Amino acid sequence: MSEARIIDGKAFAADLRGKIAEGVADVRARHALVPGLAVVLVGEDPASQVYVRNKGEQTREAGMHSVTHRLPADTTQDALLRLVDQLNHDPSIHGILVQLPLPAHIDSAAVLAAIDPAKDVDGFHVVNAGRLAVGLPALVPCTPLGCLMLLKDTVGSLRGLHAVVVGRSNIVGKPMAQLLLQADCTVTVAHSRTVDLAETCRRADILVAAVGRPEMVRGDWIKEGAVVIDVGINRVPARDPAAAAAGKTRLVGDVAFEEAKAFAGAITPVPGGVGPMTIACLLLNTLTAACRSRGLELPPMVTTARGTPV
Repeated sequence: MSEARIIDGKAFAADLRGKIAEGVADVRARHALVPGLAVVLVGEDPASQVYVRNKGEQTREAGMHSVTHRLPADTTQDALLRLVDQLNHDPSIHGILVQLPLPAHIDSAAVLAAIDPAKDVDGFHVVNAGRLAVGLPALVPCTPLGCLMLLKDTVGSLRGLHAVVVGRSNIVGKPMAQLLLQADCTVTVAHSRTVDLAETCRRADILVAAVGRPEMVRGDWIKEGAVVIDVGINRVPARDPAAAAAGKTRLVGDVAFEEAKAFAGAITPVPGGVGPMTIACLLLNTLTAACRSRGLELPPMVTTARGTPV
C-alpha cells in the first residue's frame, strides 16, 4: 500500500488567484469594471484581525477595489445594519463580508440576512442557500467551493462516487453535500450522532471532514485509496512537552493525518490544504458577483482554471 498523494492547496490557491487577477484585468480593460469587496470587522478578535488583513491584501493583489470597515466592539446592531445597507447601495461594492464571530450583543443571523444576496460573497444568505439547494446559480460558501475545486483537480469527474461529508453546518457541511450532489456523487451526510460513524466513513470514495474536532477521523476509518479533504483547523498543544508547557501550540485537522495517509489515495494537509482555498474562492465570488451585476459572463481564463466548478 503506497502513501497518499498530498494535495497542495497552497499552490492551487496561488494559481487560482493568478487566474482571478487576469480575469479582473480583463473585465477592467473590456468593461471598465473594477470588482469591489467590502469587509466589516467588529471588535478586536485576534484571529479575525489576521483573516481580515489577509483578505484585504489578497483582494488588492488581485487588482480589486478593497475597503475594510473596522468598528469598535460596542457598535450597536442598528449601526452595523445601517452600514450594511449603505454597502448594499454602493455601486462600487460587489461583495460584502461581515467577519464572524460578531460580539454577543449582535444577532449574526439578522446581520447576514440584511446583506443583499447578490453581494453575499460568503454565500451564507438564505436565498443563496436555497438557490444552491435547488440547483440555481448562487454565490456558494467559499470553503466548500474550494474543496470541490481541489476534488475535481485531484479526481477529475466525480460522477457515481460515494462521498461522505462528516459535519452538517450551514457553512461547510450542508453546502458541501449540495455541491457533491450537483457533481453526481452519491452523498451521505454524517455527524457526531451517526451510529457507527467509523463504518460510514469506510464506505467513502471521497471523505470530507468538517466537524471541528482535532484528529477525530482515524486512519482506519478511511477506505483504501479514498480522497480525503480535511476542513478542520484546530489548535492543540505542541508535541514537545516543554513547548506545550510554555503554551506553544500546533495546527491539526479533523483527520489524524499521519495515520490517514497510509490508507488514503490523496489527502489535504493542515495547514496548507483547504485553508488557502477559502480566501481564493472569496476573490472568485467577488469577481462572479461583479460580472453578474453587469450581466457579464466570467472571463474565460477563470472558467477554464484547474478544477473549476463554473
